[in-house]
Amino acid sequence: MNDKKVRVRFAPSPTGPLHMGGVRTALFNYLFARKHNGDFLLRIEDTDQTRYVPGAEEYIAESLKWCGIQIDEGATVGGEYGPYRQSERKPMYREYADQLIASGNAYYAFDTPEELEAIRNQHEEEKKTFTYNYATRENLNNSLALSEEEVQNKIEAGEAYVVRFKMPVGEELQLDDEIRGRVVFNTSALDDKVLFKSDGMPTYHLANVVDDYLMKITHVIRGEEWLPSMPLHVLLYRSFGWKDDMPKFAHLPLILKPVGKGKLSKRDGDKLGFPVFPLEWTDPKTNEVSSGYREGGYFPEAFINMLAFLGWNPGTEQEIFSMEELSQAFSLERVGKSGSKFDPEKTKWFNRQYLMTKSDEEIGILFAEQILKAKGIDADQETVNRVCGMVKDRVDFVSELWEHVNYFFEAPVEFDAKTVKKGWKEDTPALVTELKGILEGIEDFSSANSEEIVKEWITAKEIGFGKVMNPFRLAVVGAGKGPHMFDIIEILGKKETIARLDYAMENIKK
Repeated sequence: MNDKKVRVRFAPSPTGPLHMGGVRTALFNYLFARKHNGDFLLRIEDTDQTRYVPGAEEYIAESLKWCGIQIDEGATVGGEYGPYRQSERKPMYREYADQLIASGNAYYAFDTPEELEAIRNQHEEEKKTFTYNYATRENLNNSLALSEEEVQNKIEAGEAYVVRFKMPVGEELQLDDEIRGRVVFNTSALDDKVLFKSDGMPTYHLANVVDDYLMKITHVIRGEEWLPSMPLHVLLYRSFGWKDDMPKFAHLPLILKPVGKGKLSKRDGDKLGFPVFPLEWTDPKTNEVSSGYREGGYFPEAFINMLAFLGWNPGTEQEIFSMEELSQAFSLERVGKSGSKFDPEKTKWFNRQYLMTKSDEEIGILFAEQILKAKGIDADQETVNRVCGMVKDRVDFVSELWEHVNYFFEAPVEFDAKTVKKGWKEDTPALVTELKGILEGIEDFSSANSEEIVKEWITAKEIGFGKVMNPFRLAVVGAGKGPHMFDIIEILGKKETIARLDYAMENIKK
């Protein structure tokens, strides 16, 4: 690490919802910044106005906030290197494009889309692939092939043009990637990318290099799909004379499909039934709703913990990490080169671990707000907390608690047929009537006291515990499920317990 203050950026385009792969890129940048006491910037790269989607920028900011990824500088929080929205930086990019033309590292290209299409078609007929590069550029409609006077006349006449980078010929670039090590590119295999478009906006390549330089970015940590762009970006730094200020590059491995090969996509989530976005997203054009981890009941800490392990490992057996622990343990050296397969079941496992570590009060409040409120049930919060604590180790999500505890809030009106067949015998009503009498005589209805008295009675009658306890559970719960029976009746209370025994005896028919 050099002596410059570490500054990293997450630079998404607002072209739709933020994919979980994008969140992971943001997370790794954030962890790296925190590890080195650096700054984490959010920059919105909205140079492609044709693909801009309303609401996408707000979605990005809200997603990062939900994940606990705090922005030090950015479009939503400000900072001394703003503006942090590229569309608001538009006037400055022209100056840098002109600088490259003046130094001979870029040129004007006047080729119309129709002209380029005709050339591509011609190459296809000859079974060749057209590339706008050193081999073709001298014969095309650009300032390398035209005289200065012709170029000037075209510009003055208002002809549309783009600015292209003049890729050097036959140069071998040996570049260092913080994750992949030495990577080698030959410039003759690369094309002359457009840097500045005819609509007056820069492309990603120009804007991101200029902004990274002006914002003093020290490390560019991004997805591996940008690895082919690395030589152009390095050459742009060199062309501007900024070689000493060039950031270190790190290209993260892909997140792969759970089944088969290739990059994880929304289609995989739709097919296999898991979200690929942090938050629910409604497409403003089609109104199609895509599921999100937040709305799916995942805790942000579990989502983040899961993402951290997609491509990185701590080198130890530890799997559960707080954000603070992640930032202390994280290093680019422990990020792998190969893609990491996403496992939806492991994600659920992470959620369960976090659910079990939360206090009964935390889970109870969530259950009351998310489930009971929606059902119109107003219950004592302390009771709700206790009930949730009794069964939280049986579920992956707060939403799944209801099927395990519904009988605490609603008396059963139907009874599980299999349990009835198995446990409700001819002599059961007589036993339940006798049990009811025992319970009515108990003044201290605490779990421990009730259990002791009922067990003494069962022992004295010399009958198996199952003969009494199975129908007892069926009558109170409606099925053969639930935690310790005497804990259940302590919470329900004597009156409710007796009422349920009466209802069962009247309504269970063999």
